[in-house]
Amino acid sequence: MITGHRSLATVLRPEALRYNQSRMGIATHDKATQADAASPRGDVRAEFRALTSGCGIYKLDRAHVALTGSDRVRWLNGMVTNNIRDLSERHGVYAFLLNPQGKIQADLYAFNRGENLVVETESSQVETVLQIFDRYIIMDDVEVENLTGKVAVVAMVGPESIATLAAIGLVVPALQPLQFGEAEWEGTAVTVVRGDHPAVPNYRLWVSPESAEGIWSALVRTGAEEVHADALEALRIGCGIPKFGVDIRQRDLPQETGQERALNFTKGCYIGQEIVERIRSRGAVHRMLTGFEVEGVRPAPGFRIQEDGKDVAEITSVASVPTESGERILALGYGRREAMVPGKEFVTDDAKIRVAGLPFDGIFPAKG
Repeated sequence: MITGHRSLATVLRPEALRYNQSRMGIATHDKATQADAASPRGDVRAEFRALTSGCGIYKLDRAHVALTGSDRVRWLNGMVTNNIRDLSERHGVYAFLLNPQGKIQADLYAFNRGENLVVETESSQVETVLQIFDRYIIMDDVEVENLTGKVAVVAMVGPESIATLAAIGLVVPALQPLQFGEAEWEGTAVTVVRGDHPAVPNYRLWVSPESAEGIWSALVRTGAEEVHADALEALRIGCGIPKFGVDIRQRDLPQETGQERALNFTKGCYIGQEIVERIRSRGAVHRMLTGFEVEGVRPAPGFRIQEDGKDVAEITSVASVPTESGERILALGYGRREAMVPGKEFVTDDAKIRVAGLPFDGIFPAKG
């Protein structure tokens, strides 16, 4: 059953296409105009530098769902693609929700808080997740609680994140990816979650909505830089991280996305597991998520790459990434596996598009 809200302390304290256009520039202009109108823009190069060399912060639009009841672990383990059964307390996993045909319906993080499980997903996906959960709770002792409006998320990215937290008096224990710890800031409970971003340290602060602005302001005063959509999109694409609803669609199979981190092949049965196992046993899928680097006119999402007159790949997202060596146009998309050889080039009237491995090389400052 799905119930209403509980207090934040109870929940969070321990005891979640368009075809090719003849002129790529036309589609690009349309998309850029829409993006300009939809999201604030800052100094992308400075913000990207904060994300990769300093500390960038932003407000993350996330929804949380709490699962309680004696069957919660067994039940969620049978719902998602990753291993909930053996998930240690104060740790989390990334996972997919599938339909019986093995197609991805949503992506999420699940965390073990001891007395409950907390599912975190993008706010745009929470209704889909709740509907699927409600459909599959039959005779199970599981209660599903939508925490929308009860938890705010402040996200931090960059190698100076921990030092910035320490500067405002928020001491964080050493954490592994998707491990979380409890802290306190000026009498306010803060859950600090280390993210699983593969390239740069990243953290999420789960706080009450009432305290979010105070923590945000303190971090900015200490030197954290607010970052906006363009810089965040450049970072995401540069790291090769697909986004649900953009690069991951409800027609896609898990192995096509390249997100092996979302899968566990020894956990037992779950919805869609038969299809996932069949693909694993046969060794491959026909299409795969891959990276592309573009020289020339920036293509729009939906642009299809052809070889010998046949479609071999489709771009799903693209960004201009300000690297140390100059601005680069990088993209994510899906291509026929046999054609997606790193270094292979496809030439259009307006651009040269080269297949690249993920994450892209040369994006981040060299580590000392």
